Order: sequence, then structure tokens, then C-alpha cells
Amino acid sequence: MPVLLEVCVTSVESAVAAARGGAARVELCSDLLEGGVTSSAGLIAGVRERVRIGLHVLVRPRAGDFCYGTDELAVMEEDLRTVKRLGADGVVVGVLHPDGRIDVERTRRLVELARPMSVTFHRAFDVADDRPRALEEVIATGADRLLTSGGAPSAEAGTLAALVRAAGERLVVMAGGGVRAHNARALVEATGVREVHAGLEEAVDGPMVHRPTLTLGPAEREHRRFLVREETVRAFVNTLSS
Repeated sequence: MPVLLEVCVTSVESAVAAARGGAARVELCSDLLEGGVTSSAGLIAGVRERVRIGLHVLVRPRAGDFCYGTDELAVMEEDLRTVKRLGADGVVVGVLHPDGRIDVERTRRLVELARPMSVTFHRAFDVADDRPRALEEVIATGADRLLTSGGAPSAEAGTLAALVRAAGERLVVMAGGGVRAHNARALVEATGVREVHAGLEEAVDGPMVHRPTLTLGPAEREHRRFLVREETVRAFVNTLSS
């Protein structure tokens, strides 16, 4: 069975590059410096128009923790409806209780609203309390897939193999967190995962030649963009298939 590559993207340009490079799916989000939040309707529509590979959209109303209030959950529900209307294939969600347990009831509500789209429970799992119990709770939400590093800073250092064994056929475990072309094949062989998630954006200079003295953000980022390159994705795909 081939290993599926999902590439995290934040722009139409990066999504197109990922598709041309051979990725099977993209996860679309915005503001990766804050861990990712939901993209605008315009961006979702733009990506859907340009790529035919799988499109999953992060539904996360803000940065920070994953314990959401009533108003935030209402925003997430409306975003789910928008994502569905715009033709995405899936969504990426996750809600925790204040004590670090998976909020099964509220996440299940989001899963049900998302159907018939596919649903991934995101790396909120990696900061949850008691991960063996958390795995069973994620399964109870009805999610199709779990994106995880195995509770470690990187997938290489996590407990992915144990999670794959425990999940069995009940849930797809997708490796994410520091997965790159140089370590992906070994990770797949060691853990048994059949899907990997990679953030492959690289810093590139923007088109602005004017350099104002005033900066509106971190100076080192003011004239730079972060994009996925087609050749980087292709090299990754070739590594997985070799």
C-alpha cells in the first residue's frame, strides 16, 4: 500500500505546488506562526478552484489552547458549514476539556456537522492528558484520522508505533511533527503509519524592492514569504515510494 503524503499549506500558490509535486492531499490553514487557524472563505475557495487533490481545512478559531467556549464553538460550527459549502474534502478539528481530556461530546458534534466530509483530529491530542485514554476518546468522537507526533516534539521521538497498534482498523494514525524527506521512510517502516503530514514551507524573498524604514511586524519577516516548492514535494514523494 502506498504511503499518502499530506502537505500543510497556507496559500493557493503552495497548494498548487504541492499538487504538482505529487502530494495526495493538502491541509489548508493560516497563521502557522501561531500553530494555525482557519483560513478565509476566499482562500479556501481559491485553493479548491486550483487543485483537485484532497483538500482538508483546519477549523480552529484562534491560537492558544484547545478548550473553547460557547461562542468559539458556534464560530467553528459556522466555519464547518462554510468549508463544506466551498467543496473541501475534509476538516481538521479537536476540542479539549480544561483538565486535558478529549472533549468527546463537543468534538463529536463537530464531526457530525462535518459529514460527509472526512474528519481528522489534530495535534491537540499530543497535549492531552493520558494519551492511551485520549486515543480511545478520539475514536469515540467518530473522527476518521488522528494527526499526531505520538506526544513528543517530533514524530521520530513519539509513540507512534504503539498508537498504530492500539488503533488498529478503528482509526487512521497520521504521523506529523518534524517529518521530512530524510526521515520519512524510516519512520514509516518503524511505526507502520500509512499517512504522513509535512510542513514544507520555505522562506523566500517577496517581490517588494522598496524597503521602508517603518516595519509593521518582525523586521526579519517583513519582506519574506513562506511557500511550498514543487520540487521539495516531489523529492519527498520519491523518498516515500522508493
